[in-house]
Amino acid sequence: MAKARSQFICQNCGAVSTRWAGRCDSCGEWNTLVEENTGSGIGATPAARALKKGTPVQLVPLSGEIEEAPRVATQIAEFDRVTGGGFVRGSAVLLGGDPGIGKSTLLMQAAAALAKAGHPVIYVSGEEAVAQIRLRARRLDAVEPQVGLAAETSVENIIATLETGPPPALVIVDSIQTMWTDIAESAPGTVTQVRASAQALIRYAKKTGASVVLVGHVTKEGQIAGPRVVEHMVDAVLYFEGEGGHHFRILRTVKNRFGPTDEIGVFEMSDAGLREVANPSELFLGERNVSAPGAAVFAGMEGTRPVLVEIQALVAQSTLATPRRAVVGWDSARLSMVLAVLEAHCGVRLGGHDVYLNVAGGYRIAEPAADIAVAAALVSSLSGKALGADRAFFGEVSLSGAARPVAHAGQRLKEAEKLGFARAMVPKGCLDGQKTGIAVSEFSDLAELVAAIAGGSD
Repeated sequence: MAKARSQFICQNCGAVSTRWAGRCDSCGEWNTLVEENTGSGIGATPAARALKKGTPVQLVPLSGEIEEAPRVATQIAEFDRVTGGGFVRGSAVLLGGDPGIGKSTLLMQAAAALAKAGHPVIYVSGEEAVAQIRLRARRLDAVEPQVGLAAETSVENIIATLETGPPPALVIVDSIQTMWTDIAESAPGTVTQVRASAQALIRYAKKTGASVVLVGHVTKEGQIAGPRVVEHMVDAVLYFEGEGGHHFRILRTVKNRFGPTDEIGVFEMSDAGLREVANPSELFLGERNVSAPGAAVFAGMEGTRPVLVEIQALVAQSTLATPRRAVVGWDSARLSMVLAVLEAHCGVRLGGHDVYLNVAGGYRIAEPAADIAVAAALVSSLSGKALGADRAFFGEVSLSGAARPVAHAGQRLKEAEKLGFARAMVPKGCLDGQKTGIAVSEFSDLAELVAAIAGGSD
């Protein structure tokens, strides 16, 4: 009889090893390798399982008619914007976020909104008792009789409960790390349990047409805990972000099979729950000091939505051999590039200065169009001259010092005009003949912008 083979799987990152070790070679965590038998169950080899003849499936031509995916809208505009119009029937969504950021609050409000529209919703919690969920719902004014509650962690019991009646419009499982299934022998929260539990719930969604939302914990690096294969299995992955010292939250999409992946939804946390923020620019610019040097307003884009944020820079003489470079809300490597271009092509000497850069409000910028605004804030701080309260900036900087145009210039300028800005400084070629309602100053390289700021001209 052949000897049963086993493998060791890291419960932190999912790496597979042929023998046990105290430390995982992939993620570096200690005592996370757990033995699993490859002869049966999860990870079983094809030869170990009884072979069964498959059933042929019907093939259809690729050129058939296209049907729009049926959706269930939550009536929460910011939530529906991120998902692409609501939950697609039969889809599985993974929602991640830091502890206490408001994931359960957001889903409770979405469940109440769907129930108010007449859609049955089931909320299953593995972390809270039914009484605790009811208390939170009462505080959020989200008590709806159409929402069914359950405090359960067994996947088999959950699916058996769901199958006793007609499929609901939405099933919320909070959280997937607390679920366990009988087909895996490891403890809840391990890679094997998370993968098997998610697979069973996703299979139920595809079979019945109910939308399933899985809440996931995140690691200290900000990634959703558990195996990355779960992110590949689901149809959409959402992240709920926010800083502890700020009252707003951002819902961001990183994967969406049925909608855009570059949209954001902005919410404001209050005592009564999450409130939608229809105009995020007013939120991010609400408390700025217009007369202080080192502050530049950047006209950015998040998907189809223009967002204006303030970029703050502080340049101070350094007493250290190696000056500090501290960045919050932007890419530190991008800052190093902008500093190098300013020094090499614009004659701005920053090698002996500490540089601190911050995006106001805890917002995070990912697009390179913020290069011009960052450079303007740095030059303003170094020269001690304010940029003006009614001026906005956007554009990309190349390594040669040239200013490169960016897309959606018209939408950026329209948002700036709506918020009362009268002037904008952009690279040549951005407008491409478009007419705007604000005065636009165009420049071809970064040196022109530096000269205009240092000289105090428009």
